Amino acid sequence: MQVALVAVDTTDPTPIYAQLERGLRAAIATGRLRPGDQLPTVRQLAVDLRVNANTVARVYAELERAGAIETRRGVGSFVSAQRSAPPAEERVRRLRDFVTRVLAEADRAGFDIGDIARELNTQRRLHADR
Repeated sequence: MQVALVAVDTTDPTPIYAQLERGLRAAIATGRLRPGDQLPTVRQLAVDLRVNANTVARVYAELERAGAIETRRGVGSFVSAQRSAPPAEERVRRLRDFVTRVLAEADRAGFDIGDIARELNTQRRLHADR
């Protein structure tokens, strides 16, 4: 049995392309995908995940622009040997995606944004005191 490289959750309000990009970045960051590893083709990953191939192509293009993967025409896409820090805009976008997911989960749990803000401030003060 083959373990899925990434997964998408159709019930998650996060866009599929963002889930896919996040999953691939996590696989690279945790070493599940190592420098030089070949990624599935756009078409194969789209079929495996039951998503539009254009969505996968968009994610691959973004990861390539960020330097996380490299595409060799006629050969395939590979995890880059050089893992550079994501550009500032990418970090901000990833943070926004994360906060969006946290707020959606908090809303489902019945917390309002004021509760969350107060708890974040409390945790920040506790962390700063260490």
